[in-house]
Amino acid sequence: MRAVVTAAGMRAAEQRFFDANPGVDLMGRAARAVARVAAEVNTAGQVLVVAGRGNNGGDGLFAAAILAAHRRVLVWPAFGRTHDAGQAAARAAGCQFVDALGALEALPDCGLVIDAVAGLGSRPGLPQALATFAAACDSSAIDVLSVDLPSGLDADSGAGQPSFRATRTVTFAALKPCHVAQPAAGRCGRVHVVDIGVEVAATQLRQAEEADVATWWPTPTASSDKYARGVVLFDTGSARYQGAALLGISGALHAGTGMVRYAGPVHSGLILTRYPSVVMGDGRAQAAVLGSGWGEDEGASGRVSSARLHAPVAVVDADALYSLPGRIDGWLLTPHAGELARLLGCSRSHVESRPVSCAREVARVTGATVLLKGATQYVAEPGGRVTIAVPGPHWSAQAGSGDVLAGICGALLAAGLPAWQAAVAGSSVQAMAAARNPGPYPPDELARRLPEVIAGLVAAD
Repeated sequence: MRAVVTAAGMRAAEQRFFDANPGVDLMGRAARAVARVAAEVNTAGQVLVVAGRGNNGGDGLFAAAILAAHRRVLVWPAFGRTHDAGQAAARAAGCQFVDALGALEALPDCGLVIDAVAGLGSRPGLPQALATFAAACDSSAIDVLSVDLPSGLDADSGAGQPSFRATRTVTFAALKPCHVAQPAAGRCGRVHVVDIGVEVAATQLRQAEEADVATWWPTPTASSDKYARGVVLFDTGSARYQGAALLGISGALHAGTGMVRYAGPVHSGLILTRYPSVVMGDGRAQAAVLGSGWGEDEGASGRVSSARLHAPVAVVDADALYSLPGRIDGWLLTPHAGELARLLGCSRSHVESRPVSCAREVARVTGATVLLKGATQYVAEPGGRVTIAVPGPHWSAQAGSGDVLAGICGALLAAGLPAWQAAVAGSSVQAMAAARNPGPYPPDELARRLPEVIAGLVAAD
C-alpha cells in the first residue's frame, strides 16, 4: 500500500524533518535523485532544464550541475530569476543559460527536458510562454522528466490542466493526489517515489499495489468446499437487460466463488446454457449482488429487502442504489459518478471534481463502503479512509464492465473479505486483467481471463 499525501501534508513532513535535522541538505538529496532518474530516462542528446523560482527550480538546477559533468546541459530560467544557489552551481558546472526563444530553438537537439518549474504549492495552469514550450515538447515526443509533478497540475487534484506531459515524474517521500487520480495521473508518466529521509504521517488516502491484492486474495485449502469458498446470490438483470445477469455471474465464477445462486427474472434456460453450475432460485448465501440491469423497477425496494433475508451483506449496483434500506453496515455500493451524484442530490460535475469527499459522504451516511467507479476507482469506508485501486488501461470503459465488477466483488464478499478489501481487490484485479490483455477486449472476455491473472497473483505471493 502506498501513502498519498497532500501538498500541505508534505510541507508539514518537511518542516518536521528540518526541525529534527537542522543543516541537512535535503535539496542535494532531491537533486541527486533527479539526476539519477534522468540518466535512466535518456542518455542521448543535450539536456534542457526549465527552472522555476523556488525550491523546485533549485532541485532542477543542482541536478543540472550534476548532469553537466557528462552531458551538455542548457538551463532556461522560466521566470527570469531562479534559485540563487542552484543557479550558481549550474553556472559553475558549465551549464549554458538560454531564454524562452533559445529554449525552443534548442529543443530539436535535446534528448531530455527536465521540468523543474512549479512545485507542490503552485497554482494550476501555465503562463503562455511555458504552455507553448510544453506543447512543443509534447508534439516533438521528447522525453520529459518532471520534478515533483508536471508543472501546471494541481498537486491535490486529479483535474486536467494545461501542463507538461511527463515521461516520468520524480517525487519525494510519498505520492501526491495528482499522481494517482485521472486525468492528471495520465500526464505524470511513470512516477518514481524517492526516499530522501522525510517521513510522512499516516494518511486517510492511499493506493493499493498488486502485492496487496495478492496477499488478500482468498485461496482454497485442502479443507475448503463450495460453501467455505462462498455462495453468492444474484438478483440482477431484467427482460430488457438480460446480459447484466450473465456478466455478473461470469465475474463471480471466474473470480473463484464456491457457488452461484440466481434468483432474478432472467429465464433459467439462458443462464444455464451459459453457466450450468448455477443453482436457480433463492437460498442461503454469504453475499448477494443486486441491481445490475434492473432498469427502472418499481419493485426495487422489495427486491432489496428480499435479498436481506438470504444474505448478511450485499453488493448494491445500478438502480438498486436508490432503494437502500437505511444504514447498511458491511455492504458495498458500486456507483459511477452519475449515480453517486443522484444519491447526493448534486451534479455529476460536482462529483467528478470532488470524488474523494463525495464518496466519503455517502459512506458516512449509509454505513456502507462505496466503490466509486471510473478512470480512477476510489473505495471509501464509513470511517473516512479512502483506498485507490490498482489502475488499468482505459480500454475497459465499456458497457458491462460494472456488471462483471459487481460479480467479482460479490465473490470476494462471500469469501469473507470485508467490503473495502473486496472492493479494492475486485476493481484492481479487473484492471490487471485489462492491463495484461491490452486492446478492446469486451468485459465478458476479460472476465474469462481472470483465472490466469489470479493464479499468477497467488503464485507470486
